This record gives sequence, structure tokens and C-alpha cells, in this order.
Amino acid sequence: MSRETTIPSEFHPRFLEHLDGRTVAARTLRQRLAEVHADLGGADRLSYAQRSLCRRAIWLETWLETQEARAAEGEDIDIGRQTQAMNALLGLWKALGLERRSREVPSLGEYLQQRQEAAR
Repeated sequence: MSRETTIPSEFHPRFLEHLDGRTVAARTLRQRLAEVHADLGGADRLSYAQRSLCRRAIWLETWLETQEARAAEGEDIDIGRQTQAMNALLGLWKALGLERRSREVPSLGEYLQQRQEAAR
């Protein structure tokens, strides 16, 4: 099975898995997804719905960037579609939360106790 080298023009839930991991696009998107997950306190703390919204947000963000690059090169773009996509992205970010969330970590005492118990 050959891997895709470009981001699809329409969202597909498993688009990241289908991208060739050697491409800049795949590495960039995976990094962005990891950053969004980290901002929300870690992927392990997110619900399925939150993880799904994260994937859609990074795809939509990339789609918007592609449209902006086309416009900068003088190509015509659909401003209405661009505006609609911007509003959709803002809605996704708002649903996920615009503020970073700290990851829950044990206190130093709890951490040392866990290490001591693990060493036994």
C-alpha cells in the first residue's frame, strides 16, 4: 500500500495514518497534534471526542494555510469558504479550550515513594 504525500483536500478521520511519515507534511501535522494534546493536558487525559476534534482542527488549520498560500501566489480562492473554515476552526479551538491545561503530576513525596516501591 502506498502512502499519501499530500494532505487530502477533504477531511478523512485517518488521514494522518495514510500520510507518508517521511514527508515534511506528515511530521509537521503529527507534531502539531502532539502539541495540541500537550496543551490539553496530554492525549491520555482526552476523551475520544476531544481527540477527534483535535485531528479535525489540525487538518482544517492546514487546509486554511494552503488556501492562504495559494492566495499569496495570486490564485483566486473562495473567500466565503475561507471565512467559513476560519469560523469552523475557531469553533473547534473554543470547544477544546484556548487555555493550556497543566498535566497532573504527583508531588515530590509521592514520586519518591512510587520510585521506592518500584525498586523493591
